[in-house]
Amino acid sequence: MTGRFKVGIIGCGHIFDAYARLSRVFAPIEIVACADIDQRAAARRAEQYGLKALGVSELLAESGIEAVINLTNPASHATITAAALSAGKHTYSEKPLALAMADARHLVDLAMRDGLGLAAAPDTFLGGSHQAARGLIDAGRLGTIKAGSAHFMNHGMENWHPNPFPYYQPGAGPVLDMGPYYVTVLVSLLGPVRRVASLATTFFEERLVAAEGPNRGTSVRVATPTNSQSLIEFRSGAQVHFATSYDVWGHGHAHPIELHGTEGSLMLSDPNYFAGALDIIAEGGRSRIDTDDTPFGSPNWREPRGALIGNYRGLGLADMLDGVAHGRGARASGELALHVLEVLLAIIQSAEDGLFVEIGSSVERPAPLDAATARRLKAVDAPAEFVSAP
Repeated sequence: MTGRFKVGIIGCGHIFDAYARLSRVFAPIEIVACADIDQRAAARRAEQYGLKALGVSELLAESGIEAVINLTNPASHATITAAALSAGKHTYSEKPLALAMADARHLVDLAMRDGLGLAAAPDTFLGGSHQAARGLIDAGRLGTIKAGSAHFMNHGMENWHPNPFPYYQPGAGPVLDMGPYYVTVLVSLLGPVRRVASLATTFFEERLVAAEGPNRGTSVRVATPTNSQSLIEFRSGAQVHFATSYDVWGHGHAHPIELHGTEGSLMLSDPNYFAGALDIIAEGGRSRIDTDDTPFGSPNWREPRGALIGNYRGLGLADMLDGVAHGRGARASGELALHVLEVLLAIIQSAEDGLFVEIGSSVERPAPLDAATARRLKAVDAPAEFVSAP
């Protein structure tokens, strides 16, 4: 088995650019083809990146393609991932892995049955910032973690996304859209979840698209809760308050995630990104830990407004493929994505039923990203910095 895999992308929408361009960072990834239900979209992307444009069935039947990235809409994730696995392709899916637990379990079983790699976004927990947090926790710097908080709060997708409609439908909303970033990081740091309780509400019945594009000025009908407050109890005993919202005008939460232990408190960076400083507060005072010099922790991606951030989308795919080549499982594994999905669905169910919901699945914390693996994953000629648009 070689260490480099020919990869096809299915789904040529908004997030395609990041995966296509950032693939140059990773040694195991060689993107060769793309497909979309809209063949014109696939043709445009193929021309843009020098790829082969194929139909979805053609890409899955292409014997030279060893792995697939599933960037379709969430409602199609389970169907496309199942088709890719059935075609014998190692598969990496954008989040969530599926919208129903039965579908997620089917995907995990398919991959296991056929000995295929299966992994899913988010992979941001593998970035330098959250791996540094993992190191501090494992070294006992916080003592026993008892409590924490996590907040994702803004005023909605319609202010920047040209097609916000799917985000306000059942199967989306802030819990299933952004929740995977937060819960995945928390599980990677604290271990599996025991149970959840939550409340949910909706501020606005309709939203107005403000982003530039053909949908600007169009109304979006809201069909799913857009504001929730949850309490997540981990099997370790830690309790974390988790708030998600597309409704708030602003907030004062300086840190997206905080963890509080018997020996110290840790303030984490945004789990939507791979880089960012940490703050630790203990008996000796407060100190800042810069993670720019950690593997996949240096800022490398300039956003439209000029901010330089850490963006290493595809890191989870690269790790999965490296695992295939070296006989180990993926860190951003299908089992991890399944557990996170159950937690997120339980948050939604708890708000509907007004009860605690027990989590039936479990998962081991993913192994830390060690230095030797990190060196293998990074391409020798990886660009130091990307601008936000090609």
